[in-house]
Amino acid sequence: MAAITNACAELDHWDEAKHNAELRYGIANILSLLLSNSNNDDEIRMICAALEMVFRCSTDVLWETFQGLGSDGGVGSAIVILLLRLVERCESGDMKHADVSILNITKVLLYFSRVSDLRPTLARHQGLLVALVRVSTSILNSECRTLRMRVLANLANHEDNKSLMFEHAGLMEAVLKIAAIDLSEGAREYASAALMDLASSPFNQIPMARNDRLLGTLVKLSVVDDKNETREYAVSAMQNLAFSKDNRVRLATYGSGVVLEALKKTVSSDPNDKARRRAAGALTNLAYNDTAERMGCHKGLLKTLSEVSSKDKNSDVQERAALALTKIATSITVTMPCFNAMLDALLIAALSKHAHGVAAVLRVKARMVENRSRMAQHPGVLETLSEIIISQISNPKERDNAVRTLMHLTNENSNRRHMCRSVVLNALVKGAGLTGYENDEARDSAVIAIERLATEHSNRKAMARHDGLLVVIALATEREAKEELMGKKKTGHQFLAKPLLMSLLVAM
Repeated sequence: MAAITNACAELDHWDEAKHNAELRYGIANILSLLLSNSNNDDEIRMICAALEMVFRCSTDVLWETFQGLGSDGGVGSAIVILLLRLVERCESGDMKHADVSILNITKVLLYFSRVSDLRPTLARHQGLLVALVRVSTSILNSECRTLRMRVLANLANHEDNKSLMFEHAGLMEAVLKIAAIDLSEGAREYASAALMDLASSPFNQIPMARNDRLLGTLVKLSVVDDKNETREYAVSAMQNLAFSKDNRVRLATYGSGVVLEALKKTVSSDPNDKARRRAAGALTNLAYNDTAERMGCHKGLLKTLSEVSSKDKNSDVQERAALALTKIATSITVTMPCFNAMLDALLIAALSKHAHGVAAVLRVKARMVENRSRMAQHPGVLETLSEIIISQISNPKERDNAVRTLMHLTNENSNRRHMCRSVVLNALVKGAGLTGYENDEARDSAVIAIERLATEHSNRKAMARHDGLLVVIALATEREAKEELMGKKKTGHQFLAKPLLMSLLVAM
């Protein structure tokens, strides 16, 4: 006892280099030998404490020691066997100082589990996963439960372990029990982290998403847990599950939309930037043809995403919310009851400098004949498209998409009189006057839109008198004349500027 006491006094420090030297001198081998030959509870308690101290070393030396690459041979596997036996004995209540010994043993296992390359070996070590599963049934103090869940979470953070652990009898039930009802904040955090990592495996995703208890637990953790990291891990787990196409309808409809509601609440109000970003990512993963209507009709979801995309304090969250919104909107059709809500949301998102896909979505929608009247008549659509074209901060691609959207809308006869208004004409004049190779398509699209508006005879007088319009059409006429002389051919359209100019001059 005196020798062990002296050893503990010598080893109780946090100098990594000294611990490295201690291991290379074989102290772990000696302590392991002592532990295997001792039946005295006090000795066992102190040897476990000494082992915990000596393994506060660097990960590379710990790896060498465990694998047998050091000068005195490896002791890791033998120590794990001894420690697992002792843990079981301590949990049976047949040992003094059980809590202290369990705590130090668990710390040693934690140090081993921090070495990524050791995780597959540890997960397959006979009895280790069984011991971890007992975290939900053994009488352990808060710190011991937290550390044991931390070991489990570390092991789950290795690709080779994820299917093995998910399929291990009782492991998922133990993790879910800790995650759902454990009073320890730390234990819930690492349970949530384990669920996140297990859900990242393609082999686990479908069976995990079919587990009602698991989904309910993730929703609860993401919404009500006090710890930022716990909520973030739970939302990340839902994002991982939504990556599988086969899970998307299931997640979008589970519990009458509680997953969608949890993600909506997180993306709009969670104080943790990472959690909000993950929630936006989960919604992006969920969005596709078969879920679009369910997501679009979920109360407040589209509006929330639009507001986050323009108002969130974090630019990355804004971008991801905009991406989620545009992906949902892409699959919403005019026959769905959420079509108008989708347009409203896109118009709000268009105000954000981080939302670069809104004009592209509107352009795709405007290409469909059945959408054109609804879009042109919808409050704010024409004004927003015009603002994108005129704005100095719009990039060429956004501007091109906005001009093309207006051009598609002018294809509808019933839209032409409605669209002949100053805000639209100002935008088309701006578009038709663009210079530079990168703006060629937008410039031509603006001229085509003006020409189509002019096919409505009642529009021509107002158009001819609109400031700058005749000038840009005259320039387009000159440009087309040069192209025609050079033998260039218009792709998809005839030369329009000259007859358009003549019709507007006659109208004057």
